[in-house]
Amino acid sequence: MKTYYAIGLMSGSSLDGLDIAYCQIDWEKDQVHDWKIIQSETLPFSEKWQNRLSGLPMQSALIFAKTDTYFGYYLAELIQQFIDKYQPPQIDFIASHGHTIFHEPDNRISIQIGSGAAIAALTGITTITDFRTQDIALEGEGAPLAPLADKYLFGGYDFYLNIGGIANLSAFLDNQWLALDTSPANQVLNTLAQLKGKDFDEGGLWASQGEVQEELLRQAAHFEYYDLPAPKSLGNAWIRKHILPVYLASEHTIEDKLATACEHIAIELAKSISRLLAKTNSKQSAFKMLLSGGGIYNDYLIKTIYEYCQQVAPIELIIPSNEIIDFKEAALMALLGVLRIEGIPNSLKSATGAKRDTVNGAIYWGQ
Repeated sequence: MKTYYAIGLMSGSSLDGLDIAYCQIDWEKDQVHDWKIIQSETLPFSEKWQNRLSGLPMQSALIFAKTDTYFGYYLAELIQQFIDKYQPPQIDFIASHGHTIFHEPDNRISIQIGSGAAIAALTGITTITDFRTQDIALEGEGAPLAPLADKYLFGGYDFYLNIGGIANLSAFLDNQWLALDTSPANQVLNTLAQLKGKDFDEGGLWASQGEVQEELLRQAAHFEYYDLPAPKSLGNAWIRKHILPVYLASEHTIEDKLATACEHIAIELAKSISRLLAKTNSKQSAFKMLLSGGGIYNDYLIKTIYEYCQQVAPIELIIPSNEIIDFKEAALMALLGVLRIEGIPNSLKSATGAKRDTVNGAIYWGQ
């Protein structure tokens, strides 16, 4: 058995900061024998970097290239803060997702910035990045990556829902892994909450005070994406171009918009579950779904999701510890790094639609 000690990094589409998880993963016979998160923390991005990342898709190629490098050094500084604070005795590697700027799998593009070379240079620690492009090159979506964590770290459930900036769903049905992005999530909810001066709608309080507006709901759902079969994935730019303008242009109250957005998330999730069950012809009579991501803290959203899921099938929603809720994706990055080093596929064709399972990740050696 080999034990890896790794730092996993996730910079999500909600731009709230860098999730860092220092993990121990015991690897034996091509399987995870045991694992745990030893230390974890979210380090917020500075306002300067929030603005720079959100505006980068509109900048020149030169500014893009500079930002890729500078963001790598910025990530390295945050990592060093984490290391100085917790003093981990051993770090075999850093596995960084980077921050997604463009995700257009139809054009064979999925770009996450945050130079791995810069991280390795400043920290002196071997760094693994670029976990999507091999899958993309083989005609996959490059996403979702979550089924790997669900397969190796969180076995025993039928569905896995992560509610971050984008809601993504994994399923293990009929002995196969399936996955898709179901809808925008916190990107929309947080943008609306910010119009009322808060980073997010705490507990879904404002959403619970609103009323679902049917015409707004129809406008939010009329896009072709929602009728496409899995596998499929969403990009931040698509959400900014198509979905956010629908809500921002509406004259309804923020509370009504939040309630409508929650309804939309729940409806699209239930539709996706129904289609996966039909596709696999599952004979189960009841199911369990593990939840993660910041959206779990929105009580109104979870209540709405539960109600719509029950219309599809008896589905028990399992809410894990706060550590798993907040740092599941960072732990996933550490796992992807282990798989990269071991030469084991870390992207599944059944989840992404690629021609074959792939081993993804560029390695920048440390000292």
